[in-house]
Amino acid sequence: MSDPQVDPAGNTQAFRAFARNQEEAAQEAQQQESSRLPLYIALGVALVIVVAVVGYFAFVA
Repeated sequence: MSDPQVDPAGNTQAFRAFARNQEEAAQEAQQQESSRLPLYIALGVALVIVVAVVGYFAFVA
């Protein structure tokens, strides 16, 4: 008959790997979101310029 022993170090290692993966995923998500900030700023500036040009031609013409 085999002796069913549970290796507590194996469970600890698995938990540490799980926690490390969660932290890495959170850091990647934050980096991706922060890298989009310049894109949002550029789109906002472009939108303001387009609205200004359309408004200028609407009142001049």
